[in-house]
Amino acid sequence: MARALVFLALLCLVAFALAGGADARKMVGVYVLKKGDFSVKISNWGATIMSIVTPDSKGNLADVVLGFDTLAEYVNDTSYFGPLTGRVAQRMARGRFVLDGKVYHTYLNDGKNAIHGGHRGFSKVIWTVKEYVGGGDSPYITLYYRSFDGEQGFPGDLDVYATYELSSPYVLSIRTNATALNKATPVNFLQHVYWNLGGQGSGDILGHTLQLSASRYTPMDEELLPSSGRVDPVAGTNYDFLTPTLIGARIRKVKGGNVFGYDINFVIDGEGMRKVASVRDGKSGRGLELSANQPAMQLYTGNFLNNTKGKEGNVYNQYAGFCLETQAYPDAVNHPEFPSITVRPGQVYKHDMVYKFSF
Repeated sequence: MARALVFLALLCLVAFALAGGADARKMVGVYVLKKGDFSVKISNWGATIMSIVTPDSKGNLADVVLGFDTLAEYVNDTSYFGPLTGRVAQRMARGRFVLDGKVYHTYLNDGKNAIHGGHRGFSKVIWTVKEYVGGGDSPYITLYYRSFDGEQGFPGDLDVYATYELSSPYVLSIRTNATALNKATPVNFLQHVYWNLGGQGSGDILGHTLQLSASRYTPMDEELLPSSGRVDPVAGTNYDFLTPTLIGARIRKVKGGNVFGYDINFVIDGEGMRKVASVRDGKSGRGLELSANQPAMQLYTGNFLNNTKGKEGNVYNQYAGFCLETQAYPDAVNHPEFPSITVRPGQVYKHDMVYKFSF
């Protein structure tokens, strides 16, 4: 059965590529950005970060991103290992929203709700490689996708660019932008990377220390939706990471839906490009600092990973990785009290992220 799925996935890749024409830039591939002993692998399938290799405090190299060995496995992926998700990431209640008086229905792929743009959102399409420089002082790749009017139920054509660059030693910068061409549309992207600073497959991330620049959060209901519309202070709750705290310290005291673990949206203090989070793994000595320009961030601790076969024969179980998903407020299309995510024709949405690694 597994072999059959992989074969079907490969057929899908070929079919998608042929549908896009003979241009080699539309073929699915893996692109390496390398600067010294720091390297990043990216695929134009779903604008997916497949691996990030960086040293630890003793100079030992390890891949700190969960994922798969083959592209075909990413096609079948349901855990969202590494892609850029959109047109509207996170959950949308009942896959429905009203914009300028018109009701829109999007594809339902999370029970009664939509998630990460639908069953064929930006994570499940082939992006065009516009530019690629694998080495040198600032290795980078720029990917492009034209999202068409009505795709997954969303209105209007949308031009999307995503650039991944090793801008400094041990620094990965991601710059995304989207221009609405002819209709107003909601837009919210996020990069869904699962991190384990000890190295993928090294065990759980409960011993990682996390600090967030977030004094508020949006409570979630059992469907992981911010149905109340409240924005509450983290003070005195199990969501307070204002000071460095072990991820596992209170993880059995919170639930993301019906399982223990974090799957919660934080409101990031301040505006513009600023520090969002810092994480450190004491065993390896690796650290990660994330900055971004978005108002919020979803912390997800891999609660639903269960015997998931990953890279190099490793099996990922609950808490094998964590996600720091900078974003707009979840389900903002259905909450006028949240900052708007509507982009009107001629307007440009911008989402920038910077990941700084230390050891």
